[in-house]
Order: sequence, then structure tokens, then C-alpha cells
Amino acid sequence: MRRKHSGAAAAILAAAIVISVTGVVASALGATPSAAAAVTPAASSTQLDSYLQDMKTLRATFVQTLVDGHGREIDRSSGTLIVSRPGKFSWEIHPQATDNSAGQLMLADGRNLWFLDRDLQQVTVKPVDAALSATPAMLLSGTVDIRTNFSISPAPKRDGLDWVLVEPRGSQADFRRALLGFAGKELKRMILDDKLGQTATINFDHIERNGPVPSEEMSFTPPAGVDVIGTPAK
Repeated sequence: MRRKHSGAAAAILAAAIVISVTGVVASALGATPSAAAAVTPAASSTQLDSYLQDMKTLRATFVQTLVDGHGREIDRSSGTLIVSRPGKFSWEIHPQATDNSAGQLMLADGRNLWFLDRDLQQVTVKPVDAALSATPAMLLSGTVDIRTNFSISPAPKRDGLDWVLVEPRGSQADFRRALLGFAGKELKRMILDDKLGQTATINFDHIERNGPVPSEEMSFTPPAGVDVIGTPAK
């Protein structure tokens, strides 16, 4: 993503996934925020619950588009998501038509959340328990009980996908609503609505579930010469 949208990139990753992963103007799919907010942690199981139940690792490529409140595309980028549950993920994103020297990387190594902005030559780091409690990345990485922190409910089927609506229970989250689209048992799309009125759509491809994830892919060392903000937990 371009530099001016780096905050949106940080909010998305998780996507979680993932990465976790993940808002949409609910009326676009026929759901209302008030209906979703009524869901309790004891609500019936959704496809998201089933998807996470036996997931240990996930690897996928993606294309992400960002539109403003008027529906105008303002950014397009591509990247890679890697999840190793519990609590580890890597979300790397690059503006399209650029090389890998631009873009951002967000990585949780189980203790810390690292965010590398290559455009700014800057790294920020926070203890993972403080950084992920209210972000989309928590959904896929298995850091905490998602139903404690999110309202989760089925949404109407659309575009050939089955949807799950996710809304944060607290006001401190970086996103307002998320929609996760499933084709059968595969997560194919995330749509996120941030607090700035922007909507990010993430389409996943080349999905590998429960494959090998070497430990070095879940570790991070700040590159030489970059500014580091924050103190990592030991």
C-alpha cells in the first residue's frame, strides 16, 4: 500500500487473517449492525468457527483493493498471508507495479507484533497481548477467544459465497465491521470497513491449509539502518 494508507494496512492484517482478519457496510449484504450486535458469545456456530476449529497453519496470496466512502478505488496492492496458530502470523503487502523494496510487513512472533514500513524505513513493535486484542488479525491467529471480543453472526449469501459478519465489541478496535466470505470450506474473501469510511476488499488465492511453516518465517529481525520505535517483550 502507499504510504498514506499504511494505517489501513496495519488494521487489515490480519488478517488476520487472518490474519485475523477483517468491515463492510453491513447493508451492502442485507445485514444491519444492530442485528449483529445482538449476537452473544453463546450464539450458534458459524462457518468461521468451523474454519478455525482444526486450522493449525494457513498460507495464501491475496490482492487487496481500497475504496473511499464514495466507492472510488484509491489503492490496489498484493501480498502474502502466513498463519501459524496459536498467535503467530505474517502479513506482507506491496503496492502493485513495484518491487519488494516498497510496502509493509506485519509479523507476530508469539511475543511481539512487529510492523515494518519500508517506505518510511521504520519499525514499530509492541507486546503481542497488548497489540492484538482488538484487531482483525486476532481472528485467524488464535490469540484469544474471538467471541469474547467480537460479535459473530451469519450474513446473507452473495456472489456465490457464504458470509459471516464480525463486529468488535469494544470501541478501541481499528475497524468497524468485517465480512468473511467462504466457498465451501475455504476462506476466499474479506471485506473490512475502517473508521475512516474506507472499505478494503481482500481476495485470497493459492491457499494452503495446515501445510509446513518453518520457524524462521515466524521470526523478525529489524533490517539494518531502520528506526525502531518501541521495546519488544523478551
